[in-house]
Amino acid sequence: MIEVRPGGRRRIDRVLAPGYAGDPESLPLPTLRERRDEAAQEETDLSYLRRLLHARIDIVKAEQLRRATAGTEGDEGDEGGESDEGGDVIARLTAILSDNALGPATGSGRHQTLEPTRAGEYRRAAEALVGDATLSDVVSLSEEQLRETLESYGEQEASVSQRRREVQAVVDTFNAELARRYAQGTASVDELLDSQRAGDGTHGTEGTATAEDDRT
Repeated sequence: MIEVRPGGRRRIDRVLAPGYAGDPESLPLPTLRERRDEAAQEETDLSYLRRLLHARIDIVKAEQLRRATAGTEGDEGDEGGESDEGGDVIARLTAILSDNALGPATGSGRHQTLEPTRAGEYRRAAEALVGDATLSDVVSLSEEQLRETLESYGEQEASVSQRRREVQAVVDTFNAELARRYAQGTASVDELLDSQRAGDGTHGTEGTATAEDDRT
């Protein structure tokens, strides 16, 4: 479970703190954009973690499907990944990770130009969910261990998805206020472009549509 700590120093603590997006109309334009960009970065990081978890869920499900198709329990002659199935798991693991964790994001309906800032931290946290078992050792796990592993990943994915939706709502609140100011002429696109040229030029996601991933 991803906890939000009142008064905490983490970015997610700030972004989901009461009042952070409570009165966007009262915020100066630079502050509004700064908060929007901070929330957008948190969304990117949560999306990356979610993709890592999806990859791990897919790996466990693929092993369960392999056993069901082959009619084996996976713990007779497969321990330690020494059978031919061990090589198959490695191949499937590489393909699944490439599609989910390393490939382009799909299905969210939100165009993201930011890179995750805590990829290493998230990768370690996700892998720690199954204790000493590594992703390439799924063939050595019993049916019960596979079910427990899948349950652990599922609970963590649900927590990440919930926080991601909450952060998306914050981003959308700020984007809506920015769009309103542009429409009323109290903020200009030229001013936005000037601020991007002065910075790193990676932000400016006003008007991005919201859509839930079909795996949420």
